[in-house]
Amino acid sequence: MKTYQGSEIRNVAVVGHAHSGKSTLIAALLHAAKMTSTQGRVEDGSAVTVYDEEEIARGTTMQNAVAFAEWQGHKINFVDTPGFHMFTHEARASLLPVESAVVIVNAQSGVEPVTERVWRYAEEANVPRIVVINQMDHPKAGGGEGLSALIDDLHERWGRTCVPVQLPISDASGFHGVVDLVTMQAFFYTPNGDGRGKINEIPASLVAGAKAAHEALVELVAEGKDELMEEYFAEGTIPEQHLITALHEAIREDRIFPVLFTSGLANVATDHLLDFLKVYAPSPVERVPIRVKTPAVAVAAASSGSDDSSDSGPTATRAISDSEPCGLFIFKTMSDPFAGRISFFKVISGVVKNDATLENYTRRGQERLSHLSVMQGRKAVEVLELHAGDLGAVAKLRDTLTGDTLGAKGADIQIDLVKTPEPAMTYAIEPKSRADEDKLAPAIHKLMEEDLLIRFFRDPMTNEFLIAGAGQPHIETIVSRLKKRYHAEVTLKAPKVPYRESIRAKTEGHGRHKKQSGGHGQFGDCKIRLEPLARGGGFEFASEVFGGAIPRNFIPAIEKGIVETAARGYLAGYPVVDFRAVVYDGSYHDVDSNEMSFKMAGRLAFRKCMETAKPCLLEPIMKVEIEAPDEFAGTLMGDLNGRRGRVGGMESKGRTTLINAQVPMAEMLTYGTLLTSMTQGKGSYRMEMDHYDIVPQLVADKILANAKRPIEEEEE
Repeated sequence: MKTYQGSEIRNVAVVGHAHSGKSTLIAALLHAAKMTSTQGRVEDGSAVTVYDEEEIARGTTMQNAVAFAEWQGHKINFVDTPGFHMFTHEARASLLPVESAVVIVNAQSGVEPVTERVWRYAEEANVPRIVVINQMDHPKAGGGEGLSALIDDLHERWGRTCVPVQLPISDASGFHGVVDLVTMQAFFYTPNGDGRGKINEIPASLVAGAKAAHEALVELVAEGKDELMEEYFAEGTIPEQHLITALHEAIREDRIFPVLFTSGLANVATDHLLDFLKVYAPSPVERVPIRVKTPAVAVAAASSGSDDSSDSGPTATRAISDSEPCGLFIFKTMSDPFAGRISFFKVISGVVKNDATLENYTRRGQERLSHLSVMQGRKAVEVLELHAGDLGAVAKLRDTLTGDTLGAKGADIQIDLVKTPEPAMTYAIEPKSRADEDKLAPAIHKLMEEDLLIRFFRDPMTNEFLIAGAGQPHIETIVSRLKKRYHAEVTLKAPKVPYRESIRAKTEGHGRHKKQSGGHGQFGDCKIRLEPLARGGGFEFASEVFGGAIPRNFIPAIEKGIVETAARGYLAGYPVVDFRAVVYDGSYHDVDSNEMSFKMAGRLAFRKCMETAKPCLLEPIMKVEIEAPDEFAGTLMGDLNGRRGRVGGMESKGRTTLINAQVPMAEMLTYGTLLTSMTQGKGSYRMEMDHYDIVPQLVADKILANAKRPIEEEEE
């Protein structure tokens, strides 16, 4: 294929709510550009960017995928993103390698919760946005209230700078064209055709509306520039070529968010969208230099006492230019059963050539880029070189993972990854057989290379293998991939809630361990005091022994006995935390005392103290953020109260409500499924561990009734 310069490249992330038609629209764009002989469909797995077996089975995108279209001397790279709320971390990560985002709005449903979320992500990343109202062929396009209501909704949420640059052409036969408000031409299409339109006159019924919309667009574009305002007032309009240039600049500078109309399924107005991206979307070389970290700056900052070398922020810039040293950034990793690990990258600077050897700045090794490619979904198309700004891929790099930066030796840079949120749900995972156990860890680590949100670890308390993800569907998908890809079968179980125990009263206890069985005996005697600490205080130990009542070399043994006994729990076998132990008196025997004796004495004293220390059960409290349409707020608040939750506040963003609350972990283990049911699939949530708190007595009684109190056996 042709080699493209940075000015001829457009990198676009396609983002939006689930089922808004992102993957279908990309399939239509590729067909309109003649990249595919037929238009792919999501439901039968023929859509280019939906190739994972789990995505096909579930009918939804769950990971980023890359495809490209060659269009009129330009290359447009598309990054297809998930729209399901549990996978929005992928959508957020997709904004790093692109220069613009196409925000897909479902013509039937309007702006939905994930659409608003990804809009905020793009805003935070300073990525220009192009709004595409998709599925205009549906009978209920406009949500049943007409197109004007949909545009008013966009204005209410994102401001009047969301301005149509097209008008849809619809009649009794359905949606079959658009009016270009810049060139004032009408484009007509054959639904379910090849996506290529024919230019004709604007329908008489739309002439007046098109003129009014054209004037509104011209006025809004002129507002940002004094010279354009002067031209507008002098001539009453702006010449077409000046308007094209000014609109391109306004989009690049985030002053205008253009609104277009398409139907991906019927392949209507897709070639016009390709034209629009070619003319108006910013190219990589127009992007401001990328902020990076460099060792030279970091060292200079460290020597001057500055904090710039820390993770607090970048310290230098690198222009996206062929003339800069070669550098590329790995933004995605995919594990293919046949090709192995495939690394997706963006060329930050310089020109990357096939078989080049580059240094991995992150891991301090060298990698050879053999079989340099660009990805068309799952298919790799080999290329000889890629210029600054382009997206590419390479297979079988030895040590390189997502987030690594590679480049020419001596031109080190580091690019920060978008921070991945913490997992919201954890399950216990158990291999079905010994063979599955042997396969489990390597298989999960391959999946973790693809998805940075997955966590896999062993609980030190229960010795269970735990797997954490964004929610139940996410974890179920992981389990399915383990079985289908790596033939490792596992069983999911709800994890044990990591309760803790603590004390509420200051108390004293005496422990004496004495045994005589012929020869040297055992003797250890100590008095300790337990004091409650603030929540999160952990464990503290101190000695107030004086006068040699206990030799100093035996004090650590007492501490060890207390720590080991506290780890086994007192009420229900959960570790005792947030207390201070002070040994203040005791006695010893010149011959029979030893470390083991005082360790046992410490255990006995601790258990004696716990009898009167008002022991209590602690439970983990999660910090929860729920996002859902306003109409579900009352239902969600009532449900949280029923889960012993404490609502900390509510915030309205457009027509979406954000609820912040603190809820016990035990009440949130199955929340994802119930939230989907309560909000008709429109709600999402995130949670993370916040603190431990005392379990209410009625709840604690039920927990303790099912728990076995630990039995301490004295060591002989």
